[in-house]
This record gives sequence, C-alpha cells and structure tokens, in this order.
Amino acid sequence: MSSSPADLVREFHLAFGLDARATPTEVSPDIAAHRGELLAEEAAEVAEVAVIGPLDRLAHELADVVYVAYGTALVHGIDLDAVLAEIHRSNMTKLGPDGQVARRADGKVLKGEHYEAPDVSGVLRRQGWGSVGPEQPRDQS
Repeated sequence: MSSSPADLVREFHLAFGLDARATPTEVSPDIAAHRGELLAEEAAEVAEVAVIGPLDRLAHELADVVYVAYGTALVHGIDLDAVLAEIHRSNMTKLGPDGQVARRADGKVLKGEHYEAPDVSGVLRRQGWGSVGPEQPRDQS
C-alpha cells in the first residue's frame, strides 16, 4: 500500500464514490463551493489548535488540511504532487546566488531579484488541461 497522499486520497474517493478526475478540469460551482467550504473548515481548525494545542491535535488537523487539499485537487483532476514540485522549484529561486535570504520582520522569506514565478499553467497543460471538455466522468481505475 502506498503512503503517498495522492494515492491515499484517491483510494478514499474511489471507495466512497466521490469525484476523482484524471485530467485537470473545471467543476460545477456547487462542487467547487463545497470543496472550498471543506478547506476553510479544516484551515479554521488548524488556526484554532495552533494556538491552544495540544501538539497531537495540531498534527491531526494539519493532516486533515492536506487530505482535503489533495481531495480537492483530485476532484479537479490536478496532479498536486507535480504542482507542489513546481512551487518548490520557484520558491528555491528566492535564495540569492550568494546564498543570502531576504526576510520580512516576521521571518517570512521574500522574493529576491532572481525569483522565478511558478508556471502552474504549464504544469496543468502537461497534465492535459485545456485539451478536454469542462466536465469529465469519474475515474474508476
């Protein structure tokens, strides 16, 4: 059994008859709104428990956010691992050639002059985005 978040969430969606698309596509506004509500609910739980703890509950809620995010990507047919890899590639360009890191006062890493924005559209196009119609049937593979 794979421990990849994408594989685990796909197994859940297929077992419970939830949407699982193989190609990036827009979904109905109702489905999109529902997925947004699920994500907001999970993010609110993380925000709450991050302050009051305990650590095991924070770990649980963080995992729930990731699970729902992967589920949302699956509903849209997005290979989220590939998108994350592109975001990571882009984020690593924030590091200057001299190894220096620019930070905000709160510690957030800032974009430097060598920053390259992520090409998420390109990643989705390589996954088949734009080459099919707006709605696709569930992937039962």
